[in-house]
Amino acid sequence: MSVRRLDLGYFTRPAEEAGTPGPRVEPVLAYLVRHEAGLLLFDTGVGAGDPEAEARYRPRRRDLRGALAAAGAAPDDIALVVNCHLHFDHCGGNPLMAGRPVLVQRRELAEARAGGYTIDGLLDYPGARYEELDGGAEVWPGVHVVPTPGHTDGHQSLVVEGPEGAVVLAGQAFDSASEFASDEMARRAALGAPGGTGDGGAAVPYRAWLDRLAGFGPRRVLFAHDRCVWEGAMPAGGGAAGTPR
Repeated sequence: MSVRRLDLGYFTRPAEEAGTPGPRVEPVLAYLVRHEAGLLLFDTGVGAGDPEAEARYRPRRRDLRGALAAAGAAPDDIALVVNCHLHFDHCGGNPLMAGRPVLVQRRELAEARAGGYTIDGLLDYPGARYEELDGGAEVWPGVHVVPTPGHTDGHQSLVVEGPEGAVVLAGQAFDSASEFASDEMARRAALGAPGGTGDGGAAVPYRAWLDRLAGFGPRRVLFAHDRCVWEGAMPAGGGAAGTPR
């Protein structure tokens, strides 16, 4: 079992979206999971076909075929696709995967199909084959979909368990490793864990689904729009705090 990051380009997020003094350039990252059951692709890059999105985000794309080839794979080799959510910068290469099952939360697909959410041509393309989930699921042995709502109501992350510990593919559950680290420290504080404040209920609130991720004891957390990686451990009852690097 292995996880390989695919660099699929970048886009520029406007300041009013990024919450920064000026625009912020962000990478677009997907992940190729090699498993005894086959190859799984988590996210597929930035889609095209919307002039308004082009003008607003000025995306620069790396061809998904080329990125897969550099990793020793091709679109036809992919057995399963998982999208963290269906915004155009995460499902842009889905039409290349016609006929392959795409795992998505039911509420995410329903919201996307309601309109005004993504580029419509990236949803119901010829050969689209969705497998809708209502919550978490172990999709292959040691590979778990975990709902992580926030960025969208139907956002989901992937946990890949391996001999060296679990890896979380967090998608856009957090924009950055630092943001994740902050929430994880808040979780530790609430638990009174080492590295936290120990003040229990007086601690800063955190996303409740972090407890579910912590149950896997992940050693690494990877993101869709940040090349930094959180490393450490997040055991259920505390432990050494991880650090972004």
